[in-house]
Amino acid sequence: MVIVSIVALMALSEKGVYTQGEVSSVNDLPNPYETIKDWGKMPGGRIFGNTSGVDIDPDGKSVWAVDRCGADSCAGSNVTVVLKFDASGKLVKGFGAAMLVYPHGIHVDREGNVWVTDGRAATPEELKKFPGEKGKGHTVIKFSPDGKVLMTLGKPGMAGNPPDFFNEPAAVISAPNGDIFVADGHSGGENTTPSNKVARIVKFDRNGKFIKSWGKFGSGPGELKGPHALAFDSRGRLFVADRANFRVQIFDQEGEYLAEWKQFSRASGLYIRNDMVYTSDSGSDSLVNPGWKKGIRIGSARDGKVMFFIPPHANNIREGGTAAGGVAVDAAGNVFGAETPSGGLTKYVKRLASEHRWSPENWFASPVR
Repeated sequence: MVIVSIVALMALSEKGVYTQGEVSSVNDLPNPYETIKDWGKMPGGRIFGNTSGVDIDPDGKSVWAVDRCGADSCAGSNVTVVLKFDASGKLVKGFGAAMLVYPHGIHVDREGNVWVTDGRAATPEELKKFPGEKGKGHTVIKFSPDGKVLMTLGKPGMAGNPPDFFNEPAAVISAPNGDIFVADGHSGGENTTPSNKVARIVKFDRNGKFIKSWGKFGSGPGELKGPHALAFDSRGRLFVADRANFRVQIFDQEGEYLAEWKQFSRASGLYIRNDMVYTSDSGSDSLVNPGWKKGIRIGSARDGKVMFFIPPHANNIREGGTAAGGVAVDAAGNVFGAETPSGGLTKYVKRLASEHRWSPENWFASPVR
């Protein structure tokens, strides 16, 4: 078993700001979950496409996801994009048909409203085939629980800079006071040069009024490459899946850099419940992030210690199997993975305590470590 030492963290100021040196790979840890593949059924023979986003309804058990229309793009499609499943995996609601090109991130707020990022505009090839797709993409859309559009941030189909534009928004989340945070700049990857790439967090008030943005393309403290997912801990700190930098970065809500954690690997998905951090690594292999395995890593938002690892499950699409791109956790502690590129949803169910010694819940029931 390889365990990351939190001693590797180096304090930089009295505010607890720290960076982290190189860490050993975290691939061999307990897995207290049973994998249920192909959870969530589509009606009428419809198949899942690339499914990059998943979240939990305020009821604590229903599951929301975004699907790229049976493919990796919704250009030219008229099927529903935003999907709600009940606790048994039955599809009970769908909306958003013909409204988005590249649905990517999803966030369900405390009132049950559903926020979705449309991560790009149609490509020239898509526009040639489907000219009606012009004027879509590069937006964040807030839907009511029944699919009514309540707010649109960004200018549809147009890439640019805040306050009026996004350039490939990947994720969105709202704070308890209603402030809105968007991770902007999806395509900045490991081998991308910064010539025309953006990577930033954009903040709005609850009414969509621009407040500020921070971050730039790069690998230094507070810089970002492909910010991919967002989550808050109980202290209100904003965690950012800084995917192409193989780390999670932590900021306060004004954009002040607080920390980087590399022990969670190449995080595509990020979720926090009860101060447990769940990150999904869907891309690590022998070429991308050598030494690390794709999978879901689970640890503490208090000290960054990684305690559990859900390994990938086998398929023929990627080296080492597949793992979720997006991740969410229901009130019962079940983990849901949004599969990319294979598509669909996977459910990870906690094993009985008699079958496994540890679970995220009984870790915090024991003395603070």
